[in-house]
Amino acid sequence: MSNYNPYTKRQTMIAPDYEVYRYRSTYMNEVELHHHDFYEIYLLLRGRVEYIVENQLYRVRPGDWMLCSPLELHQARIATDADAYERIVLWIARPYLEGLSTPRTSLTRCFDTTVPGHTNLLRLPGATGAPLRTTVDKLCALKADKAYGSDLLAQSALVELLVGLNRAAAERGDARPTGTSDQVVDAVLHYINEHYSEALTLDQLSEKFFISKYHLLRKFDAQVGTTVHRYILQKRLLNAKQLLAGGVPPNEVCQYCGFGDYANFYRAFRAEYNQTPRQYIQSARGK
Repeated sequence: MSNYNPYTKRQTMIAPDYEVYRYRSTYMNEVELHHHDFYEIYLLLRGRVEYIVENQLYRVRPGDWMLCSPLELHQARIATDADAYERIVLWIARPYLEGLSTPRTSLTRCFDTTVPGHTNLLRLPGATGAPLRTTVDKLCALKADKAYGSDLLAQSALVELLVGLNRAAAERGDARPTGTSDQVVDAVLHYINEHYSEALTLDQLSEKFFISKYHLLRKFDAQVGTTVHRYILQKRLLNAKQLLAGGVPPNEVCQYCGFGDYANFYRAFRAEYNQTPRQYIQSARGK
């Protein structure tokens, strides 16, 4: 397959079920740490990439698969001296993928961070990886095809791909997080994740973990891919979306997630997602 999609910085889905893109870039600005309301599957075809998921750093090779769940903050860091950066990106709406699953076969298991031995990176041997590459190429072709029945055949290819990835994840290849993590940053991340509903400042964190603000900022950005302030905001907003989708009123959500007052929550939510909390509730309910 030789056709590429024009790259877009859009991080929201248009289709109600799934979207698949094949991109080729000769130069790309770094994408900020972010999260989605949907599942993301990423296959690196060409280039040198470091992929950050929460506090794990993965050095991705061509042929590697990255799996990100809706609850995970992630970011791709692309080497700018590479000839080209090619990848296939598949987005799948959460209700759609859950609907394709059966009581016997969960297609979301490979994304489940609570499964023992879970890893976001799948580095597969040729006997396993080659058929999956063929399947995702078939999915791309069928998704673009307008012939009779191509939509059903594309869905079949999607299910085939997800079954294969889940089987591969269950077997847990040799892929492990690579690169070093800083113990202080790990401790700060754990603390933020446990206390994001409370008032948190850089001064408080640097004092609590006996590290200067300068060194904490430098170490944090190197490992997590963003600033401490930005990470705290992302965590609060991510959890706010989960609460809103679960039926918690916006004026209560702002308190649970550490925004202090509704005005701050409203401004941050609208700036991040280009919609108000109540508009998000309506979209989450399918209205």
